[in-house]
Amino acid sequence: MVKQYETVFIVTPVLSEDQMKETVQKYTDFLTNHGAEIVHTHNWGMKKLAYPIRKKTTGFYYLIEFKAEPSLIADLEIAYKRDERLLRFLTVALDKHAVAYNEKKRAAKKAAAETVAEPAPVAEEN
Repeated sequence: MVKQYETVFIVTPVLSEDQMKETVQKYTDFLTNHGAEIVHTHNWGMKKLAYPIRKKTTGFYYLIEFKAEPSLIADLEIAYKRDERLLRFLTVALDKHAVAYNEKKRAAKKAAAETVAEPAPVAEEN
């Protein structure tokens, strides 16, 4: 039975932009190669950590939302644990309410972006 999941991981801040993108690509490829369907990805960027992890006070946060078989999660988390570039990770299964909330939030963000992209009509003065 395919379920929908959300995984967030924190990448060490000492990596270059290319190394960070390579790390993210590694895990999106891992998921797709193991039969998962990527629903959404979001780069949260560099954020300050609540407490130091391995003497680091900041990290790159990245979110991947995907659909997969539950057996894939154990393999994904083993890959996370083996990667020195990751400071922390968390994978959660989404229930139907969380899936609906995420879809609604993405639709609202997309609509807001479209209204900003369209120029406002200019009223003509007579």
